[in-house]
Amino acid sequence: MEAPPGAKVVVIPIDRTVELGLAAFVRRAIEDHPDAAAIVLDVNTLGGRVDAAIQIRDALLEATPRTVAFIHPRAISAGALISLACDNVLMSDGATIGAATPIQAGGGQAEAVDEKMVSYMRAEMRSTAEANGRRGDIAEAMVDREVVIDGVVEAGKLLTLDTDQALKVGIADGKAASLDEVLDALTLKQPQIVEVEVNWGEEVARLLTEPTVSGLLLSVGMLGLMVAFYTRTVGMFTVLGFISLALFFGGHAVVHLVGWEEALLFVAGVILVIIEIFFVPGFGVPGVLGLICVISALVLSLIGIPINVSFKTGLLAEAMTRVLLSLLGAFVLALVLMRLLSRSAFGRSFVLQDAETGFLSAPSASDLVGQVGEALTDLRPAGKIIVGHQRHEASSEREFIARGSRVRVIGKDGPTLIVRLEE
Repeated sequence: MEAPPGAKVVVIPIDRTVELGLAAFVRRAIEDHPDAAAIVLDVNTLGGRVDAAIQIRDALLEATPRTVAFIHPRAISAGALISLACDNVLMSDGATIGAATPIQAGGGQAEAVDEKMVSYMRAEMRSTAEANGRRGDIAEAMVDREVVIDGVVEAGKLLTLDTDQALKVGIADGKAASLDEVLDALTLKQPQIVEVEVNWGEEVARLLTEPTVSGLLLSVGMLGLMVAFYTRTVGMFTVLGFISLALFFGGHAVVHLVGWEEALLFVAGVILVIIEIFFVPGFGVPGVLGLICVISALVLSLIGIPINVSFKTGLLAEAMTRVLLSLLGAFVLALVLMRLLSRSAFGRSFVLQDAETGFLSAPSASDLVGQVGEALTDLRPAGKIIVGHQRHEASSEREFIARGSRVRVIGKDGPTLIVRLEE
C-alpha cells in the first residue's frame, strides 16, 4: 500500500562502535515510531560486540516499517549483520561490507575465536541474509574464510565486498551518494524526516557499560563486599561498594541486560551478605550463598544473548572471566589501600578514626582480655560480641550465653575471643 503524503521516515545513526548502549538506542527508536513508513539506518561502523549486533538484528527483523541500510563508507563485522537485517541495502561509491568473523582481544591484538563462535555467526549471517531474500553463501563467506564461492572468494580469505561487487551478487540493492538520495529512492511524497538522537539516559548507560568503566565499578563493588566481610560492619567502603554495584546494574538495566531474574538474584545475594555480617557467627552458609548469588547476577548481567547460546559460543566464559578479574583487582586494591594507609600520617589517623566504626582496624585480641562486653548473638558456644565499639567473633567455654548478656573476655584462640558470662 502506498504511503500517504507526509509519511514519517525515521533516520537512526549507526556511526560508533556497536555496543549494548547502541542496541538499546536502536530498539527504543524503532519502538517509539511504529507508525513510520520507513526506518533508515545511516551506517558507518567497523563493528563491535556480537551480542549487541544480534539484538539490533532481531529488532530490525521484527520491525513493522520498511527498513533501509545506507552504508557510507563501511559496514564491517557487526555492521554487516545489522545491514543484512534490513529490507533494502544502499551503498555509496567506495563503500564496503563484510569481514564479519568474530574476534576477541588478546595480547594487544585481535585474535580469531574458536570454531563454535564462527559456526554460530555463520548461521546468524546466513539466516539473516536469507530472511531478506539475499544469498546465504555470500553472508557465510563474510564470516568463515573456509567458504569458497567461484568467482567471488577463494579459500583462506574473508569476503569483503565493495559497492559494485555487492550489487553484482545481490547483497546491495542500489547506490546512493547521500542520505537525501536514499530518501528520494523511497519514493515517498513530502516525507516527514525524524532524526533520532541518543538521550542522556542512554549516554550515561553507554558510559556505565563501557568495559573499562564497568570493570572499575565491579572492582570497587567487590572491594566493598570484602571490607564488609573483613570488618563485619557496613562502613564507608562498603557503602561505596554497594553504590558502585548499583551503578553497574543500573547501566546494564537501561541496555536491557538486567531483567527481573538478575535483579532478584542480586538483591537476594545482598540480603544474605547482610545476614552473614550481622546475625551469623563466622563465615557460614548465608555468606557463601550470598557471594554466589551476587557473582552469578554480575555474570548474567554481562551477557546480551540467551545463556545457552552464550555457553556454546564462549561468551559466558568471557563474562565469568571479567567478574573474576574484577574480584582479583578488588583484592589487589585492598592490599594497596592497606599498605598506603598504614604508611601515611593521614592514613594512620584515618584508620584510628574509623576503628570505632569498624571500617579497617581492630584492637589486638590480647588487649581485650579482661574487658567486659555484650553478646550480640546467642553463643552456642560460638557467636558475636561487642567490646567497646568493635564487633568480634567469640566463643564461650562451654555454656550457653543468651543474646544481650554481659560477658567478660578471658582469653583468645587465634582471632576468636574466649568469654564467660559476667555475673
